[in-house]
Amino acid sequence: MWPCCSWRDICKYETTKVIRVESMTYGTLRWSLCAIVFFYVCVGLLSDKLYQRKEPLISSVQTKVKGIAEVKNGNSKTRVLDTADYTIPLQGNSFFVMTNFISTEGQTQGLCPEYPTRRTLCSTDQGCKKGKKDPLSKGIQTGKCVLYSTTQKTCEVSAWCPVEQERDAPRPALLISAANFTVLIKNNIDFPGHNYTTRNILPGVNITCMFHRTHNPQCPIFRLGDIFQEVGENFSDVAVQSEIMSIEIYWNCNLDSWFHSCRPKYSFRRLDDRTTIESLYPGYNFRFARYYKEGNVEKRDLIKAFGIRFDILVFGTGGKFDFIQMVVYIGSTLSYFGLATVFIDFLIDTYSSTCCRTHVYPCCKACEPCGVNEYYYRKKCETIEEPKPTLKYVSFVDEPHIRKVDQLLLGKSLQEVAGQEVPRPRRNFTDLAKLSPPPQPGMDPSPAGPEEMQLLKDRPSPPSQGKLKWCCCGHCRPSQLPEGTRCLEELCCRRKGGPCITTSALFEELVLSRATLRFILLYQEPLLEMDAATLNNRLRRCAYERYIDWRFGSEDMAGFAILPSCCRWMIRDHFPKQDGKYTGFKSPSPYTFLE
Repeated sequence: MWPCCSWRDICKYETTKVIRVESMTYGTLRWSLCAIVFFYVCVGLLSDKLYQRKEPLISSVQTKVKGIAEVKNGNSKTRVLDTADYTIPLQGNSFFVMTNFISTEGQTQGLCPEYPTRRTLCSTDQGCKKGKKDPLSKGIQTGKCVLYSTTQKTCEVSAWCPVEQERDAPRPALLISAANFTVLIKNNIDFPGHNYTTRNILPGVNITCMFHRTHNPQCPIFRLGDIFQEVGENFSDVAVQSEIMSIEIYWNCNLDSWFHSCRPKYSFRRLDDRTTIESLYPGYNFRFARYYKEGNVEKRDLIKAFGIRFDILVFGTGGKFDFIQMVVYIGSTLSYFGLATVFIDFLIDTYSSTCCRTHVYPCCKACEPCGVNEYYYRKKCETIEEPKPTLKYVSFVDEPHIRKVDQLLLGKSLQEVAGQEVPRPRRNFTDLAKLSPPPQPGMDPSPAGPEEMQLLKDRPSPPSQGKLKWCCCGHCRPSQLPEGTRCLEELCCRRKGGPCITTSALFEELVLSRATLRFILLYQEPLLEMDAATLNNRLRRCAYERYIDWRFGSEDMAGFAILPSCCRWMIRDHFPKQDGKYTGFKSPSPYTFLE
């Protein structure tokens, strides 16, 4: 169930508590880290223009290829090819420039033998199947096996005859002069969100310019040979089998009026994988035909074209100052300043651990930084144990630490359980001294009044030393609890044999002083009624609290602290119950487990 709350509970403000460490080392380190983060944020804000709202562009591209090539045929005839012969426009931002070709001229529709391959060779008509349509064939088989040459027979096909011969591309390339071809690229871009349109051709551009990476980087006219030189390719080798090349146009536009800049940057990249393509299907090629009639007979020239495919890739962004974008960036980078706090806390936590003291500085105890960091760590962090019902704390007067017992074995006394050693909290007892009233003339120093002394006469004397095997001081008494929980009260004030803590003057002054306990009760409740019926009960509980505060020193441990048998009975003897019956351990709640 959700806890009930009122409007007053909702309308509250909570904030974190800050601990300020006045240290020159950590202060300098913190401001140094903050300065580095501030420098990084400022550099990122200005260099990457993160104060702008970015928008991708919309682009259109148009190309024009210019150049003349001279090609010699096998019969020594020379042909001159212009742009219409070697340029084939493609869909999208692409174009193709033919650099090599294989021509099969004068084809007509008819019957002719297939080009000899392992699939088409035959010896009789039974090796051919009429009407067979092989995707790799040049036509439809007629079912006859005919002579292709004086030594070879192939299946006859109905196709464009003579069929194309399978041969390698000519070396060197027929259009090797294509390296001197030029291409003009017209690129228009638009940023709709910023209402800005421009193009790559600047006003007043020289139409005779040629792109150069250093001398003329804004010229939109490119020489094909220079493009391949940019990517480290040899044009004469590429022209034989061809390849796929990309021309990348990158726009990084600053549309702010005070630093306006919007010019393209050109780069080139080969897109196909040379190794894979040459091992499987070398180069980039396709076939096309030119049809004509000769004496009312339809003919065609089949051309297998090798060339270079150019893909023009246009990308980029346009940015303009936007106040909201700047605020969002600054707000997102404020968390970076918390890295200084995380790093310093890590140093304090690391160099305050026991591992640091025993491994990093095993010998030099005076020069180690762990002591200072341990002090910071104690001020910054507070350890809270999980409130388990089995959790107990015990304190022995002959040990400098406190023992934490998380699990008890059946039939084993609390005195015999080793437990885990935990450091004793350091307490300032000056406040306790202030609560002790000054001695007054005529004050009875006896620990009990006449009405309590009558009850002590009927009590048995303390057992002698050595009667209880778990007692080391000789002042402990057997537990009155049932068998199952008796082990909780089988605890002595000492781990080893020696004098009992109840014999010390400090125990008498801090725990058993009736005047001090009365003063503390009145200090807590000024209008407390000191009636005889409940006085001893109040003094007894207050004495328990004084002993726990003295020997354990922590409010977190107080709710689970177990008093030794000797101290518990000494307090009960000084402030007894009227019926003489004590309940002992009740529950792990502060100051309520003893009666």
